[in-house]
Amino acid sequence: MSPQTLSWRIAVLAVLLAGCSIPPKPDAPTLRNSAPLAGVPASAGESWPAADWWKQYRDDQLDTLEQKALASSPSLDEARTRFDTAAKSIDIARAEAGISIDGNVQYQRQRLSETGLIPPAFLGFTWYSQADLGVQFRYDFDFWGKQRAAIEAAIDETRAAEAERAATVLILTSAVADTYFGWQADQARLALADTLVANLERNRKLAALRVDHGVDSPDTLHAADTQLASAREQKAAISGSAEVRRAALAALLGIAPAELPPLSAKPLPTVAGGLPEDASLDLVARRPDIAASRWRIEAALRRVDQARAEFYPDISLSALVGLSSLDMDKLFTAGSRVAAVSPALHLPIFAGGRLKARFGASKAELDAAVAQYDSSVVAAARDVATQALTLQQIDARRRERAQQVAATAALNATSAARARRGLADDRSVLAAEAQLLMQRDAATTLDAQAVSADIALTKALGGGYRFAGTGADSQPSVSQTQPR
Repeated sequence: MSPQTLSWRIAVLAVLLAGCSIPPKPDAPTLRNSAPLAGVPASAGESWPAADWWKQYRDDQLDTLEQKALASSPSLDEARTRFDTAAKSIDIARAEAGISIDGNVQYQRQRLSETGLIPPAFLGFTWYSQADLGVQFRYDFDFWGKQRAAIEAAIDETRAAEAERAATVLILTSAVADTYFGWQADQARLALADTLVANLERNRKLAALRVDHGVDSPDTLHAADTQLASAREQKAAISGSAEVRRAALAALLGIAPAELPPLSAKPLPTVAGGLPEDASLDLVARRPDIAASRWRIEAALRRVDQARAEFYPDISLSALVGLSSLDMDKLFTAGSRVAAVSPALHLPIFAGGRLKARFGASKAELDAAVAQYDSSVVAAARDVATQALTLQQIDARRRERAQQVAATAALNATSAARARRGLADDRSVLAAEAQLLMQRDAATTLDAQAVSADIALTKALGGGYRFAGTGADSQPSVSQTQPR
């Protein structure tokens, strides 16, 4: 048997032995393709949020704040860095999969040992020079898809990073809008508090006059002082809340409070948000955090393929062309040419333990990614349901509060009419006005809660996220998975 025949038989036997230890391809994971939202009320007229969802409130000041936040917020810098790092990993994976070309230029001056294997006396020289100039090529044949899986995994991880960056953007923009409208609510309540304090100051003067003239007991004045002090305390609390919100807005924009653009008081927007009818079917593709989870599964699937491909033999081809000479004057002559071609076969015969450990780790990462995805879908559904039901509850309370405000306004008008006819004094008018102001303050608080819940629902629905990264134009599909 010739040596060549023996070598080929050994190679075939090695491939067969390696193939016996290759693990089977794992079953495709089962994922949710809908969110558990049965029973949550939906509004047929509502649609999914737009990418610039905050513009639905038609507030130029809010638009300016959102633009500044997206341009300069520190929280986005970290998200951009993570995305850029993931994008660079694609270049690394692609570079490792291509042809490698290395140039080599070497000059060596060496003295031979006089007591070595070949004495210089036999060669006729003690010192000699060696000059080498060449180019080496190497190409790994990706028959088993290992390099392709590494590239696809890097691409999917970059897509996940893009979706996570979108989630950071959504958190930031919703926080800016919620804080801004909270400040607007404080301004509206401050105006009501100023009027209430003025009302109770007039009431105290009347109480003081009646006590001084002996008409009422001193307890009447003490009660008026208590009401006035309570109103002033509430005004101070609202004013402090407004200042805190301004500081929070500045922090979200990454600037000092003094650098905030001037803000003027505006009425709160009217919201009538609801849950889109197709939320239970479409939610999984709308939220950036869920899209990121899907891309993580895609990347984990590719890593499993990559780990499994490690069990197969690697086949590569190397080639070398160049010049080599002991005489520098003859380096560039035709006789100094050297060339070599080296096909190679790497067989992982005795590395089964290490390869199996890597394959097991990749499967564990896939299982973790699937579990994270399912948990994200359930959490998203809970978030959407909570905000939708909260908004529905607030709307019901607002309707009841509106009736109370209307009834109190009617009572205030009646008291004023009685006072004009001389049938009642100013105390009843002031008391009715104070009651009306407190009812309006409660209504303003509910309006602010409705706006906040509407923003939270928009955030829960994904804030108009649409995937648009790394050259793809669709949401992650996890084509290898089976929906349930």
